[in-house]
Amino acid sequence: MTAAGLESLDVSGKRVLVREDLNVPLEGGRISDATRIQAAVPTLRDLRARGAKVIVMSHLGRPDGKVVEGLRLAPIAAPLGAALGCKVACASDCIGPEATAAVAAMENGDVLLLENLRFHPGEEANDPDFARALASLGDLYVNDAFGTAHRAHASTVGITKFLPPYMGPLLRREVEILDRVLRDPQRPFVAVLGGAKVSDKIGVIERLMDLCDAIVVGGGMANTLLAGEGFEVGKSLRDKDLGPAKAIMRHAESAHANLHLPKDAVVATSIYATDEESREVPVSGVGAQDMILDIGPDTAVDFRFVILKAKTVLWNGPMGVFENEAFSAGTESVGKAIVDSGALSLVGGGDSAAAAHKFGLADRMTHISTGGGATLEYIEGRELPGIAALRTQASA
Repeated sequence: MTAAGLESLDVSGKRVLVREDLNVPLEGGRISDATRIQAAVPTLRDLRARGAKVIVMSHLGRPDGKVVEGLRLAPIAAPLGAALGCKVACASDCIGPEATAAVAAMENGDVLLLENLRFHPGEEANDPDFARALASLGDLYVNDAFGTAHRAHASTVGITKFLPPYMGPLLRREVEILDRVLRDPQRPFVAVLGGAKVSDKIGVIERLMDLCDAIVVGGGMANTLLAGEGFEVGKSLRDKDLGPAKAIMRHAESAHANLHLPKDAVVATSIYATDEESREVPVSGVGAQDMILDIGPDTAVDFRFVILKAKTVLWNGPMGVFENEAFSAGTESVGKAIVDSGALSLVGGGDSAAAAHKFGLADRMTHISTGGGATLEYIEGRELPGIAALRTQASA
């Protein structure tokens, strides 16, 4: 693959268009989690040190093809520059005269951040004219954005037809560690699954049931599976359609993995409840007005016992509403069990990554993925368009 030669390629003086995933969460205009910025830094720093003119492309949020002031990338430039140790200039657009002028003003080693790609409908439509306009700004293209590799967009797929494409180091590491976990895991291989919906992860769960030795399930996903088994889950977050949950439980009877569901839970009548307003009950004791908001202490002990045996762990999804301290113990418990196991640990991005950081465990995990949907689709076995495009154009 052409991408293999990026590290030894002479990029001095070249305009290098780098697709990064800087879609960070913003609260009141401030970045609440800079994980994706930090993950992008090594690639950008390396290209800058080698004399490239580094032109960074990214999206932010879902502006649906129009300019949304609250989704401009300007707030990303300063923290990105602080992480890189240099000034990061901002272009007022990602194509057109403003972008062209900003690129023309660059010196070797400069870093320029283009405006939000999704302000143009051509990005998500993978429009060839938009892709060509992006490509006109660079001499070569690097995709380092695993988090968007499952999207067939102009900046991930279309652009590869107009510039020599390369796979960035961050994207390569994501693929390599996922392949290592999925194709040749050290065993026992344990998956820790949580989050909201079963319906969004049916393919993932079914594949993991045949790949893993054990799966422990919490969060809204466990609520749906418990409801499918006939348990009362009250007003808990769960899928309305229990058909997929029942199918998964039938599959579990013949699957390779042992499926572990909660046997007790922490419940309350609101996600904003305090410790004093919550109580621990067996799963058979959940009332019609209750919400299951965390796994219970007995379940946490059982899950820890399973996880401690693991040599490989995949973690995707929290055990409950960990943002509220009253319901954070279960998620913290499984996170600590993962690091205490000494296993190769892959954290599947999103809320799991946020939890790992919140509980001070991130530095002890083997790898925290920058992907959310991309990670799940890769686990499921789907070909990701952004990666397929690199391979196709590299072999053409």
